[in-house]
Amino acid sequence: MIFPLRDVIPSRTTPFVTLSLIAVNVAVYLWSVTLGEEGYRALLLTFGLVPAHFSWLTLVTSMFLHGGLGHVASNLISLWIFGDNVEDRFGHGRFLVFYLIAGAAAALAQVWASPGSEIPMVGASGAISGVMGAYLVMFPHSRILVFLFLFLFIDVVEIPASIYLGVWFLFQILSGMGGAVGGGEMIAFWAHIGGFAAGLITVFVFRKPEREQPDWWSGTTGNDR
Repeated sequence: MIFPLRDVIPSRTTPFVTLSLIAVNVAVYLWSVTLGEEGYRALLLTFGLVPAHFSWLTLVTSMFLHGGLGHVASNLISLWIFGDNVEDRFGHGRFLVFYLIAGAAAALAQVWASPGSEIPMVGASGAISGVMGAYLVMFPHSRILVFLFLFLFIDVVEIPASIYLGVWFLFQILSGMGGAVGGGEMIAFWAHIGGFAAGLITVFVFRKPEREQPDWWSGTTGNDR
């Protein structure tokens, strides 16, 4: 098992959108647990994305619902690790649009893969997969600090971001193609694949090339849209 803890690149602007997305997801989750079992089930059926009963509204609302504490925690840790640096390069407004587009592309990929599924698809992982794809393009030489648990071997190590993200994406592809690997329909592997692919492609539309120059960061960051 490999669990990411942080990357080695500090934010150079305050990641307002990343922080806001984390706050909204936490707030929605905390509210959802107050609804009780029946209320929560009704919430998932109404605002989760059910491929067999597709609606454009749930394409967005499903991104802010989660299936449990572990689900929301793991997603938001990944959003924090990768989102702040991507937001640095995109600017706040562009990052928000990118995030929503990646999440929508991820959801559509899962609908394509399982069009008859009656299982509500929820979670921010598709959008975050898009963030991870963009991170790979813009920060291929970064390193990720991970918690590594392999049988009796436990350690915290740094590995290249390209290796971590490449292996992660390969696992999503193999799991998606295998269908039942890692939980079958209970894990939306094709959403992860679609979101990551969307990030790899649309990063070239949303990134600001001038922010890749070191001297940009020495000037004012007031115009940060």
